[in-house]
Amino acid sequence: MNATLLFDFTVNKENNTINVKREFAADLDLVWDAWTKPEILDQWWAPKPFRTKTKSMDFKEGGCWFYAMISPEDVAHWCKADYKKIDIKKSFSGLDGFCDEQGNTNPDFPRSLWSNVFSKTGEHTTVNINIKYDKLSDLEKIIQMGFKEGFTMALGNLDQYIEAQFKLRQQFKPNNNKRVSTYVNFPGNTEEAFNFYKKVFKTDFIGGKVQRFGDLPADANHPPIPEPVKKMVLHVELPLMGDHILMGTDAPKEMGFTLTQGNNMHICLEPETREETKRIFDELSSGGTVTMPLQDMFWGAYFAEFADKFGINWMVNHQEKGRT
Repeated sequence: MNATLLFDFTVNKENNTINVKREFAADLDLVWDAWTKPEILDQWWAPKPFRTKTKSMDFKEGGCWFYAMISPEDVAHWCKADYKKIDIKKSFSGLDGFCDEQGNTNPDFPRSLWSNVFSKTGEHTTVNINIKYDKLSDLEKIIQMGFKEGFTMALGNLDQYIEAQFKLRQQFKPNNNKRVSTYVNFPGNTEEAFNFYKKVFKTDFIGGKVQRFGDLPADANHPPIPEPVKKMVLHVELPLMGDHILMGTDAPKEMGFTLTQGNNMHICLEPETREETKRIFDELSSGGTVTMPLQDMFWGAYFAEFADKFGINWMVNHQEKGRT
């Protein structure tokens, strides 16, 4: 966990609650999405080496999130969160607990009522979490099972997801002139693919090199990057023809990314102004699915990611002058 971010974890045995206050280095919209969209929850909710897999999610009052925490041995521990109250981008509550694969509650484990409140604090977002149990024995059982350690690790996973999104979307561009490019992700063979494209188009990588995950400076606040990931591609740009740029990165599963055919390619638009960025986003995303709302990102870009009504994936990215 980043030591500069607020983290407070307390247990109150008088009212059978756990209270967590946690700050994240991201805009409110991004943090809200990370807590309410299954494709993002699957990338951080489970403490490593476990992983999360959503079976279904209906984020509405009366809906539920049905998911599994899967062990390294591929043993699934099923859970279900029943949503009670939702105030969009402000708070939500739900009753969470273990269940079987059909969604039937497991009586051997206590259920807990989660109340999560989101607030913007400058460029950061704070989440206040209250977790209430029916009985003191339920609270003590969860603590003995290692909840504090596991949840702390999961919140650290979210830090890594946010930071990785920042690194993966950074554009190494000397100015904010308008540009159209194609952004592609691979599970680990970006370099092989780009060497192939380089040969076909007889061009060279912009800057003459490939940036790798291992090039990132070590951060004592985060777990070390796994050795196999260090050799993977963090960012590469290759001119094709007609001033068109192909950008790429590896999205390793070791860092929580899940690629499927269809979500690994985006057309990336880089307008010259914020006004033009918003106009394009508003018109192009109409009737489509927004996966990341248009917002000021903490790396200095005005950015959004979405699929249009025809299913084509897009990014819009306006880099403010003087910020990288």
